[in-house]
Parts: sequence; structure tokens; C-alpha cells
Amino acid sequence: MKYGRTIEHINVRLKIANRILRIMKHYLMRAFLLLAALALLQGCKRKVPNDAAKTPNGAPSESKTESGVEMVQLPGGRFTMGDENEVDAKPHEVFVSSFYIDKYPVTQEEYKRVMGEDPSRWKGNKNPVEQVSWSKAARYCNARSRLEGLQPCYDLNTWECAFDANGYRLPAEAEWEYACRAGTKTKYFFGNDPSKLQNYAWFDKNSGTKPRPVGQKLPNPWGLYDMYGNVWEWCNDFYKVDYYQESPEGNPKGPKTGDNKVVRGGAWKFSAESCRSGYRYNEDPAYSDVCFGYDIYGFRCVRNVPGAIQPK
Repeated sequence: MKYGRTIEHINVRLKIANRILRIMKHYLMRAFLLLAALALLQGCKRKVPNDAAKTPNGAPSESKTESGVEMVQLPGGRFTMGDENEVDAKPHEVFVSSFYIDKYPVTQEEYKRVMGEDPSRWKGNKNPVEQVSWSKAARYCNARSRLEGLQPCYDLNTWECAFDANGYRLPAEAEWEYACRAGTKTKYFFGNDPSKLQNYAWFDKNSGTKPRPVGQKLPNPWGLYDMYGNVWEWCNDFYKVDYYQESPEGNPKGPKTGDNKVVRGGAWKFSAESCRSGYRYNEDPAYSDVCFGYDIYGFRCVRNVPGAIQPK
């Protein structure tokens, strides 16, 4: 009887212990789930650093032309164009349709392949072509279009651009800034700190007083190289100080007439301030005197995406 009671007593204790273990397991599981939920909430509240470049919906895609030039197809979308610190760049909302854009500025090697000459002062096959006037850049666009069996965009008598043609052209100023910003709203596509520009651009502080081969610095979030520095890039638009106040919201193409053309992005002997995404500069499209620094201007091409959604 003594042993029987002892065994019964042990069984009771085991049952109690098992019950305690089940209760502890239940509360431990609830505590684990609570901790996981708290961690998830903390992750949701964690802010992306102000200088982080973010890519919006609609990922860009890379491709090559028939002649081997690398381009990036950008998704269409809305963005805030301009810079509140500049008198000629009042921030305003713009819609841009999808388009292709050169991954790099046009190089000397590429320009010579199409045009049979290299007008650049600072020679180097992979250097950006410079000492190119706006009109020469437009001629290159037409020649590149013809080589690929596309319809040239420029009338070489009037210099008007047929935006509905399927060939290459210079980017509208809005297209250039949209491509440069790549979904960001800060002064630069990498944030507001100009000390980081050296990672993305060749400018007066690191260029060694000359342009450099393209693609050596980091790209923007959409995979475009040398959008800042190296050479100013011609846009198709005429320049007008107050154009942003009258600009249409959808695919703006610039004033119909003017004296100078817009250039964007800064250059190898200009400051970090001039490289800001919204900073505007302008130049005479026929200007060609090397003594006045014409070796600071280059360009890249864009092309319409067939069937791209147009603004309403």
C-alpha cells in the first residue's frame, strides 16, 4: 500500500508538472508572437535615411540599339520639377511619358562612328565628346537615326524637332530632370549632402581639370551614369527664365523660340552646386569658340517608346 500511494503521488506530481509545462508553453508562444509583432512595428516605423535614393514603381529596363549603344527605358510618371532656391526653377508638377535614354553621355568613339570625326579637345575613346554645339548634337541624332532605319527628328533648315518621329533626339528639359532625379526629391539623387558628390560625378574638386571617361563613377538609381558633372548636357528646349510658370503639365517641350538652349548636369570644372538635379544653365546653340570653354558641353540621346501613355 505504501508503494502504491508513492506511485500515485508521483503520477499526480507528473500531471501537475505537465500542466505547468503546457501553460508555460502557451505563454511563451504568446510572448514570442508579441515580440515578433513589436519588431515588425519597429521596422515599419524605421525611416529611410534622407540621403537614400529611392526608385518608384515601374522599374527601368536596359537594352542595346542595333548599333550597340546601351540605353535605358524609363517608366512614365509624375514628378516635381525645379529647385526652390533658383529664381528660374519654380517647383511644379510634371508628367513625362515613357522614353529611352542613353545610359552614358555620347562618347568620342561613338560620335566618330556616326559622324566620321571627333571634335573634342580632350581626346579619349571613352571620354564624353565635347566641343559640340547644339546643332552638331542634333545632326548626330539624325545621322544615328538614319543608320538604324529610323525617322530623323530634326529639320536641319529650321532646327525644329518632330517629337512624334521614332528617331533619336535631344531630351526635353523635363525628360532630362526626370531621368536624373530617378524618383528622388532631394537636391541630388543621392540626398542633400554635396560631400557625397565625388562618388557620382567629375566636377571641379576631383576632375583634375579635365573631363574623364564615362561610367567610372556610381550611377543614379535608374542606372544612368554621369548625369552629374563631366560635361554639361544639351537639352532640346530653348531657355526662358520664367518658362516654368507657363509650362504645360504633360510632356513640356520648352518655349517655341529663344536665343539659348538649356544645358543640364554641371561639368568637370564647375562646382557641386551646379550639379544639383534642378539647376538650370543655358548656352548659345551655335557657340563654338574653344577659348570660351566650349569643351564643357556634351550630350546624350533619347527616343520615344512606341505606344507610350500620353498625359491627359
